[in-house]
Amino acid sequence: VLIIDGLNTFIRSFAVSPVTNDDGIHVGGITGFLLSIGYAIRMLQPTRVIICFDGKGGSQRRRKLFPDYKANRMVRTKLNRTHIFSDKDSEDQNMKMQLGRLIQYLDHLPVQILAPENIEADDAIAYISKQLLTESKIFIMSSDKDFIQLVDDRIAVWSPTKKKLYFKDGVMEDYKVPAHNYLLYRTLTGDKSDNIPGIRGTGIATLQKRLPILFSDEAVTIDKLVEECQDSKIKVMQTISESKEAIELNYQLMQLSDVDISGSSKSKIMHVVYNAMSRMNTTKFKVMMIEDGITGAFRNLEFWMKERFLRLDTHAEMFNKSCKDDK
Repeated sequence: VLIIDGLNTFIRSFAVSPVTNDDGIHVGGITGFLLSIGYAIRMLQPTRVIICFDGKGGSQRRRKLFPDYKANRMVRTKLNRTHIFSDKDSEDQNMKMQLGRLIQYLDHLPVQILAPENIEADDAIAYISKQLLTESKIFIMSSDKDFIQLVDDRIAVWSPTKKKLYFKDGVMEDYKVPAHNYLLYRTLTGDKSDNIPGIRGTGIATLQKRLPILFSDEAVTIDKLVEECQDSKIKVMQTISESKEAIELNYQLMQLSDVDISGSSKSKIMHVVYNAMSRMNTTKFKVMMIEDGITGAFRNLEFWMKERFLRLDTHAEMFNKSCKDDK
């Protein structure tokens, strides 16, 4: 199963892709997203694709714990496309238009889409991966490093920016810490992208030197970490020992192995995951592309759709039949 971090993929595509349609309107968010997921599907050959978007009010739970959570994302003045948009409002309107139109495109592909209110896509993806589809091999597509903590013998992460599929050995190779201790490592170093501060002095080199247990085969807990630092005269060890509450808060904000979401949210996710998915409608998909003037972004649209989505559509047909038989 390929589970895609929808907004992460869309925003990255919007910012990076310069594609405009026949009328000179920026459509890089749509075309970049479709091409990016198409590449992943062709490479990974999943039998099923689930695309998760942030629901309305998704960050509220974490902001209750930490009011400054993602505060650095609240104000943005820099334009992504200065040569296309005259001001931030016009860029924002175009971004919303593209995202809404993208959902319409996805409705004609053999994928499942969800965006349950009051939870972030991270939580939905983690819940599906760790609690629902426990018998499936999972590929998570996102450039968000938070998902690295979920990597194990069954779950891998595809980073579209690095063009790398992270299994356990890849995590150790790139981040110098084993996947089973990656989360604890992040609780110490913090997360600038989410405005979560780390513990002062806990750089990778210092941690490797002072806390080798974090880089071992042992899965380390917060209590074990603090215990290792107690009674030490080394400054960074003292800081960690005195910062247990801050470390525990970071853990609550970052951890995805056992997400704290409501029963109603879980039910909505289960409804999408366990119910029939849409089928591929090549004709309507192509008509939309002609209407939007973006067929030129795809070298051979019909071949592209067949190569990326026909196999998924076959599996969707079988999946839908099994859902109907179960009922």
